[in-house]
Amino acid sequence: MKTKHKWRLRAAFALVLTAMLLAAVLPVGAAERTRIELYVGGIPFGVRFFTEGILVVGYCDVESGGGCHNPARAAGLSPGDCIYKINEETPHTAAELSAILQKQRGEITVGYKREGEEREATLTPLACDEDGKLRMGLFVRDSGAGIGTVTFVTEKGHTFAGLGHGICDGESGTLIPLSRGSVMGVTIGSITRGAVGAPGELRGHFSAGKIGSLLGNTLCGVYGVLAELPQLPAGKCEIAYKDEVHEGAATVWCTLDDNVCRPYDVQLSQIHRAAEGNKCFTVKVTDKDLLARTGGIVQGMSGSPILQDGRLVGAITHVLIGDPTTGYGIFIENMLNAAQSQEQSKAA
Repeated sequence: MKTKHKWRLRAAFALVLTAMLLAAVLPVGAAERTRIELYVGGIPFGVRFFTEGILVVGYCDVESGGGCHNPARAAGLSPGDCIYKINEETPHTAAELSAILQKQRGEITVGYKREGEEREATLTPLACDEDGKLRMGLFVRDSGAGIGTVTFVTEKGHTFAGLGHGICDGESGTLIPLSRGSVMGVTIGSITRGAVGAPGELRGHFSAGKIGSLLGNTLCGVYGVLAELPQLPAGKCEIAYKDEVHEGAATVWCTLDDNVCRPYDVQLSQIHRAAEGNKCFTVKVTDKDLLARTGGIVQGMSGSPILQDGRLVGAITHVLIGDPTTGYGIFIENMLNAAQSQEQSKAA
């Protein structure tokens, strides 16, 4: 039943995005373009997720036999690899991986994925001098949690996208392959102001239970389905095409520690219309209130929708470490295209 339900959610999301994108493919020079409309986000959301396989996040040498060794590194395993098999057993959590290792004797075969390609490594786990447990010499991760900002929600199906960039491992910078995830309600409790060399942060906590399902993680944002349409003060508006985004004034919608979603003034510049990733243009905060409260762009604001000339043009994705008033934004088209591409690859 769970598998069928998950398939229905993915299928529904793919159908909605397909319909929207097909409506938006008229050439730039066409006399009239079909406009798709989306509800503008700006509200915070939380995620709890499990990885698809066991993600390698770093090395940890094994003290064995009076010396330090690292069987995994010697065998070619690297941070960012995703372990999915030990001999013929499939671990789903870090605890299961450890339990499987303790049963092994001698050489083992590790099945792993690197950038989607399946590979194998052969190594011999070593008994740690301290506790006698067998180890490969790796730090691994099987789950995580965090908060971000919703960029848009569709009217049909309540599908959503947020962050504007992917959920990546903090150590390796690798995009984390998701197995499953839950979307949680969030309350912002405090703000750490940004400063030169020290990015600020919106600090929040999960204030509600599961409010939706996380279905995908791409370099251009995360996406999923919400149980119901949330209250979105910015309402619904049309998207803008890449060639329509221009330098000059715009507004960003986000939620601070008063937990009210509202617009703030920004300036867009350095627009790279050919950009396909998540750094498509520069965003500079000019709003005095936002600067006073946050210092500019802070962590947790990723995904905050940007409107220009009454249309949704994209979202904030990054802050510059050397200048917290400035960061990068992504085209809304890139977010839609990335979600659609991942759904098509899964369907294939």
